[in-house]
Amino acid sequence: MAFHEGELEVQARAGLAGEAARMAGFAKPELGLAAAQFLAMQRMVLVSTIAADGRVSASVLAGELAFAHAIALDTIRIEPSSGHVERVFSDVASNPDIGLLAIDFATKRRVRVNGRATVRRGAITLTTREAYTNCPQYIHPRDTPALRFDEAAPFDFVSRADTFFIASAHPEAGADMSHRGGPAGFVRVDGPDTLSWEDYPGNNMFNTLGNLARNPNAGLLFIDFDGKRTLQLSGTARVEWGGTRRVVFNALPAKSL
Repeated sequence: MAFHEGELEVQARAGLAGEAARMAGFAKPELGLAAAQFLAMQRMVLVSTIAADGRVSASVLAGELAFAHAIALDTIRIEPSSGHVERVFSDVASNPDIGLLAIDFATKRRVRVNGRATVRRGAITLTTREAYTNCPQYIHPRDTPALRFDEAAPFDFVSRADTFFIASAHPEAGADMSHRGGPAGFVRVDGPDTLSWEDYPGNNMFNTLGNLARNPNAGLLFIDFDGKRTLQLSGTARVEWGGTRRVVFNALPAKSL
């Protein structure tokens, strides 16, 4: 894996270019066997997609065991029975770039995959470009809920959240999906359409912040694990550098398909 210019810029500004360089070969062009087996055990995956107008969305797709599975180590088939299916299918039809995150909250394991996808007969076929495991930091152990999608979680729910997911994209590197976690309340509601949070250190590759350095479009997904509801937000994000790295997100009005 070669880092793109946005990632290199953020790594240098954070003073962690050396640490990041040691991770340069971490991502592989295809899944390992253990990652493929892990994926098939999940009932939910998170995906990042890009709409025709450039909006980036963070979505969840769900189904029975093995609804997302590797048909080869460089090819994943996803046959969702619920989730933000219409949004994902619509975006992939206009832009094949996709990022996928499979996460098991109980064991704090996760696998990220970036690639390109097609949709046919109710299924997504994803050809991998990069695949890698992530560190378990800031994953709060819990059961994966059976989510409802007929009612969105309220916006003020985010101020109590300890987990969310962020989708980002780079003009050449494509779409990426990532997890963010922290103590309950680490996401601050700064206004009716503005959120911010401290960016805690992770694997030091800065995939998300590097993407935002070149393309501010981003999507957020919050899951109300108690109410089993989700909240999708699309907008733009920027990094404020100071004593800490703080990301400020401005949501755009919701858009109908």
